[in-house]
Parts: sequence; structure tokens; C-alpha cells
Amino acid sequence: MANERNGKSKNVQVMPLGGLGEIGKNMTAVRQDSGMILVDAGMSFPDEEMPGIDLVLPDFSYIREHSQEFKGIVVTHGHEDHVGAIPYLLREFNVPVYATKLTLGIIRSKLQEFGIKKGDLREVKGGDKQRLAGFGLEFIEVNHSIPDACAVSIKTDQGTLVFSGDYKIDHTPIDGRRMDLARLAGIGNEGVLAYFGDSTNSERPGHTPSEQNVAATLDRLIAGAEGRVIVASFASHLHRISQVVEAAKRHGRLVGVAGRSMVRNVGIARELGYIDLPSSMMVEGRDIANVPDSDIVILMTGSQGEPLAALSRVANGAHKTIEAGDGDTVIIAAHPIPGNEKGVSRTINNLMKRGAHVHYSPLEAVHVSGHASQEEQKTMLSLLNPKYLVPVHGEYKHQFHHVQTAKSMGIPEENIFVLENGGCVEFYGDGQARQIDNVAAGMFLVDGATFGDTSDSIMRERQQLSEDGMFIVIARINAQNGQLLGEPDVISRGFVNQQEANGLVGDSIGVVSKTLDRTAKKQITDWGDLKTEIRRDLSGFLNQRTQKRPIILPLIVEV
Repeated sequence: MANERNGKSKNVQVMPLGGLGEIGKNMTAVRQDSGMILVDAGMSFPDEEMPGIDLVLPDFSYIREHSQEFKGIVVTHGHEDHVGAIPYLLREFNVPVYATKLTLGIIRSKLQEFGIKKGDLREVKGGDKQRLAGFGLEFIEVNHSIPDACAVSIKTDQGTLVFSGDYKIDHTPIDGRRMDLARLAGIGNEGVLAYFGDSTNSERPGHTPSEQNVAATLDRLIAGAEGRVIVASFASHLHRISQVVEAAKRHGRLVGVAGRSMVRNVGIARELGYIDLPSSMMVEGRDIANVPDSDIVILMTGSQGEPLAALSRVANGAHKTIEAGDGDTVIIAAHPIPGNEKGVSRTINNLMKRGAHVHYSPLEAVHVSGHASQEEQKTMLSLLNPKYLVPVHGEYKHQFHHVQTAKSMGIPEENIFVLENGGCVEFYGDGQARQIDNVAAGMFLVDGATFGDTSDSIMRERQQLSEDGMFIVIARINAQNGQLLGEPDVISRGFVNQQEANGLVGDSIGVVSKTLDRTAKKQITDWGDLKTEIRRDLSGFLNQRTQKRPIILPLIVEV
């Protein structure tokens, strides 16, 4: 680090490695002379341009480069976009994780799935103060759609940094635990160098409604339902889940749970006392079909239209034990994440075709956001009165609107840093700040059991397969001289219709035969060179005939 004093740097660098210019995979590195810590380590889900990918994680390259300085992870709350990458990190780095009780319960369950039996998990609660590698940590209770959410104040060599985490200001929270506005004001009076604030709802004027607003709608819909009730929600939205359970109690219904993450999170929340769901009300998944329709509410995953989630399988008639049809009520108690609208719409349409009554936002008040709108952002800025603002957690449009709100509150534009992932703000002498060179901040893709960095070639091939299909060429050649032995076989998949394929296949055999005759005359016997020649000639022919470029897979059999 530059600007050294007495042989040691006093500069502080903050580098968001995920969560900027996007929704999800939130992770920020804070680094000073005493070490480096991370605030959150989340994941996101793939978009339509990532076929075959299961999860997307932040790039760990910068952490590996500074592994000797990496001292710990501080977690604001238990949502996947803030904790999903932690098991992958702890497979590489043995560092402590500081989080609240419920958040640690979710993390511990994830570690068990990964076979990580030991993890240095350190429980904190709102109001606690800790020391970690020269950083002073303080956890402040905030409201969100999951219990035990906290903002984090970090005292550094240059001053106090405040990370809001995800928050909204809810004066009537489900669990009765109000956001600690007084302590935030106290931290503001002590002096805040920089505030890293949640930008997700910065486009929305006014205040985000209380979660209590959903309770009346859920109660009315469940009370009026004649058949079974299915409620789809984020598995981590435990406040919403708790409200469904309470409504089921009031109307004498049992509760079933479907979907792996829903089963896991409900189990954790029950065990730790965050949901009051007695065993006498619980129905095992295999027994749901045996309960009269009018006597049960089923909690399940699939609120985002995920193809393999429980609700999607119910909508497609593919679920092993649960059906939805005439007289049933389905409540989708979540708003589609940008990019998921088509999947959600498809699920709603399929459920309606089966005769179910489907209730969803915005037609019914079955969802409120867990993120602060503009007036709440103004309140946070007023309480903290930071010198600098870095809008985080959101796409560029969200960061942009957060900037406009901050400027309206009197924060000078030159004191606001709108970063991309990998952008670095350095704080140095007398509370000054500047943006310096970016650090590595791409993404890692999780494909089944495979975990690695982004492979552009693989993604291009998968996209090409989905758009233009594949041509397989099987050629038998003389191992001694490279001459073709008989006509090659050509197989077309996902390229053109069968009638067109018949003509193309015949002509393609001729193209490949000419190619191999030419290579034999040149005495080319190297497999790699033969395949390259086949791909080049056949690709040019197919593109000329069809204006498409399918994946061409030559298979050479030496005889």
C-alpha cells in the first residue's frame, strides 16, 4: 500500500468483489496493514446465457493473492446472496466466520452438506462488539425479510466504515425486534468515514411497507380457501414462512413442507426457535397426499419459476406426491427477481390451466420487499451522516438512483464512488479517499461437482449448441497412410428439421470425403490436424447452405 507512515501503511482499501452492477453474490474485501476481512460471501443463480450452470460465485483470485492477510468473514444475514459462497471459501481458507445465531445455523447446515465438519463459527448478536485482526467490529440490528439481520460498523486505521447489509425500516416487525436506529445515530455522531449502503430499492419513492401488511392478505386467502393451499416463497424468507404458519394455526390447518431448501430452512428455524411450528402440526412430505385438501397448507420452493423447484413440478404435473387442481389455492408470496419473469409467468399459467386459483403480486398484497426505499435511505444517510458513500447491492440503475438520493441530502458528488465489481476505494491521510486500480473480480461457475473460473469457450459452445445444434462426423481411416476407408458417417442433432437434414447429411458426407482425400494426399495423419481440416471445410459448407454454425464434432477411428 502507498502513503506509508513510520514504515507501515495506514491506508485502508475497500474492494467489492461481487454485488455491484448485479443482484446477488455480494462480497466485499476490507484491507489494511493488520490484515484483510470479507463482509459477506454470497452467490447468485445463472441466467439464460449460462446453460448447465448451477450457481455463480464471486471470483476468489484476489483473496488467494492475499491469503496470508485473510483473517475472517463477517456476515450480515443468512440469505444465499450473502452466505452461499462461504462453504467454497472455507474449503480453501481456515478463517473464522462472525454471524448471528440464525445465520450461523444456515451456514452450519451448508458446511455439513459440503462435508466440512469443523468450522470456526463465532456467534454474535445485535449490540456486540468484537476485535478481528486490528478491525473493530460492531453489529447493529436491522429489519429485513429474515431474522437476525445486522448492519456492521468496522473501525479501521482511517476511520469507521458502515455496511448496511440488506435492510428496511419496519416499525412493526414480525418478530418485534425493531431496527436499532438509536445506535446508528450514535455511530453517526461518533463519525462515519464511509457508508456502503443497500441500493436494491433505490428507484422506489416513499417507504417500503411493513411485513405485517402481508399478514392480513395471507389470513384472508387461507380462510377463504376450500381446497388445499400451497404457498411458494423464498426458503430463506422466514418472516413470511412464520406468517403462513400462524395463519394455518388460526384456521385449523396442518402444515406440509416441500422442496429441499424449504425443508432445511424450516428445520433450522424450528430448532433455533425462530418459527413456532409444533410437531403435531407438521406433515411429512410422503404423507401430504393423505391429508384432506381442506386441512393442509403446503410451504414450498419455486416462487421464482425455477424449472426443478417443487412448485414448477406441481404446475407441470411432475411432482411425485403433490398435485394442484380445481378448488386449490396457490399463493406466490414473492416478487420475481429480474430475469425470472418468464419462468414465474409460465408457472402461473400452468397452475391456472390445472384449475388452481393463483394469487400473486401485484394483483394481491402477498409480498412486500425487504429492502429500503428512498425515504428510508434518506433516514440512514441522516443518521450516519457519512463523509463518503459507496452504493452497493444492485444493478447500475439502482446505484444511480441511490446517488441521486444522497445528493439531495447534501453529500457532494465528489464524495460518492459508484464502483463496479473489482473497483477499489483507498482511504488515506486525514480522511481523504480516491479510486485506484481495479482488482480481479470475475466469477466462478459451479457446474454439478465442477467448480472453476469462467470458461468463455465452454459457455460459447453451450450457447452455440442451444442455438445451432451439433453435427457429428465419424470417419474410419487407414492408420498408416491416413486414407479414408469407406464413407464417413454424419449425424445431425438439433440443427435442422429431418427433411432438410437428409439432404445436408448426404452432401456433408461428400465434403468430408473430399477433405480426407486431400489430407491423405498431403500425408497428414495427425488426428488434431485432421479434425481441424474437417471442422473448417464442413463449417464453411453448412454456413453457406443454412446461415448457421453448429458445433462440429469429428471422431477419427484408426483401422
